Amino acid sequence: MEISDVQALAENIRAETAKAITGQSDMIDLMLTALFARGHILLEGPPGTAKTLTARCFAAALGLDYGRIQFTPDLMPGDIIGSNIYNLQTGTFTQTKGPVFCDLLLADEINRTPPKTQAALLEAMQERSVTFDGETHRLSDRFTVVATQNPIEHQGVYPLPEAQLDRFLFKHVLAYPDAAEERAIVLAHGGGATSQGPQDYGITAQADAAKLAEAMETEERVTLVDEVADYIVRLVRATRESPDIGIGASPRSGAMLARGARARAVLEGRDYVIPDDVKRLAVPALRHRVTLSPTAQIDARDIETIVADLVEETEAPR
Repeated sequence: MEISDVQALAENIRAETAKAITGQSDMIDLMLTALFARGHILLEGPPGTAKTLTARCFAAALGLDYGRIQFTPDLMPGDIIGSNIYNLQTGTFTQTKGPVFCDLLLADEINRTPPKTQAALLEAMQERSVTFDGETHRLSDRFTVVATQNPIEHQGVYPLPEAQLDRFLFKHVLAYPDAAEERAIVLAHGGGATSQGPQDYGITAQADAAKLAEAMETEERVTLVDEVADYIVRLVRATRESPDIGIGASPRSGAMLARGARARAVLEGRDYVIPDDVKRLAVPALRHRVTLSPTAQIDARDIETIVADLVEETEAPR
């Protein structure tokens, strides 16, 4: 598959998703980039901002096998990855695979479950495999987690551990739509059935497993020149030197940012990365990997603003 074909495929997926979703183009672009970069994405926003519906429509437009886990305080690790259950009638153990065995997993309200259960996803997200009862099971090569969470200040939530956050390539913070978009949402969704799925909006799959695998392989042809690689390194190191940041980004952050930039280049129809690819992805790729310094916390500074300022201050190659 040519890179221009991938760009056309991406446009078709955006168009199919837009049949049900008004606005939220940044979220859909980041989900596409995460998929092609073989990463995962965390969506944070208040209820009613179409996080779940977008994930469902996105999976339908790509022809992905979709799975969903509704995270609750009493959810156990076995409810996610599966287990071997003893059958009293046959006297044998039956292997029961959990909902994690899919292509696109919606981890809905992931911060409503304790860290022990959240940790059940760590191996799946990093190695695309799960282990239970001493046996390792491979997941799909396309396995992608789209996790949603409410803002931390809401009641009944658990902040995600740093190890869990670091598994996400991007964290996207959703905002409310503008007046025009909200009017369009009211007109489109203010009548008919109260619960609708992708099929109700006429969303059709634009790819199958083979076509998507071929499209994702084109990312390996993208060139990352030394100047852009040096720019990524300077940007990551700047987070460790800023007085406003207590813990800066890790070397893995730079590697994942580079992978995301390569995927974005493919989706834009290019076989090379430009500095603007890095700039566009820097905030969603770094905002959840750094922490505020005590002084910045006292001053109620915003982590997104600090990272965005670092991007502007770091000299980019010309």
